[in-house]
Amino acid sequence: MTEVPEHLRKRAEEARKKAEAKAAGGDAAPAAAPEPAAAATPAAAPADPGASKIPAHLLERSRAAREKSAGGAAPTGGGGTATAVATAPAAGGAVPAVAGPAPTLTGPGGHTQRLLTVVKSGSIQDVKATPQDKVHTWPHLLVVEFAAALACTAFTLFFSIFVNAPFQELANVNSTPNPSKAPWYFLGLQELLTMFHPMVAGVTIPGMGIFLLTLAPYIDKNPSNKPEDRKFAISLITIFFMFWATLVIIGSFFRGPGFNFVFPWQKGIFFDL
Repeated sequence: MTEVPEHLRKRAEEARKKAEAKAAGGDAAPAAAPEPAAAATPAAAPADPGASKIPAHLLERSRAAREKSAGGAAPTGGGGTATAVATAPAAGGAVPAVAGPAPTLTGPGGHTQRLLTVVKSGSIQDVKATPQDKVHTWPHLLVVEFAAALACTAFTLFFSIFVNAPFQELANVNSTPNPSKAPWYFLGLQELLTMFHPMVAGVTIPGMGIFLLTLAPYIDKNPSNKPEDRKFAISLITIFFMFWATLVIIGSFFRGPGFNFVFPWQKGIFFDL
């Protein structure tokens, strides 16, 4: 349970004081009348119409009904009041008085509700954990990766069954093949060697590319996994793949004898798988 706010405590205290004051004024008996005839005395002051949210005609109707049930006379004026009826005194006795009904205890503005306490929603609603947009590595990620590895292995197996890849003859040290090409995954580096110094083509350019790819996670710190939110990372890896793929294609299909530039539709393709 939480502590009741200070402004609510003050409001309840003021309402309790007003109710006690009204109860004390309604319980006090009116003074005895000097003559034996019945005399009417006011029992309660008319309520302030501005302090209540109940329409005036409903208050008047309720007051008249209470007076009628208590045996009093109905009010004649526009703003009738509850009255106490004094009866004729008995022989040597005091003057008895019939008081009107006890006023209803109401708070500020005519409200009859009472505030017990204020309870925070956390003490009622038991929320065990806040939902997060994350999953565990096992089994969500590893199962998918294992299935992808099995699919790639099956594709490689069936591809090797239907496509023949024989070994070539033993290398002859007295006869160098022309053109002499590296495997396709190294043809990009071999193509760079035809354009730049070996130090630049073999160390500087590949080293700068790997260094930029290493810095990519520190430059683009966006945690989103949506492609439209990762434009920098996608642009960087796309440029890298396109650059390397262009060099491999040129070295594979556009280099002929002497590793000279040729058009494959004129001189043919000098490339073996």
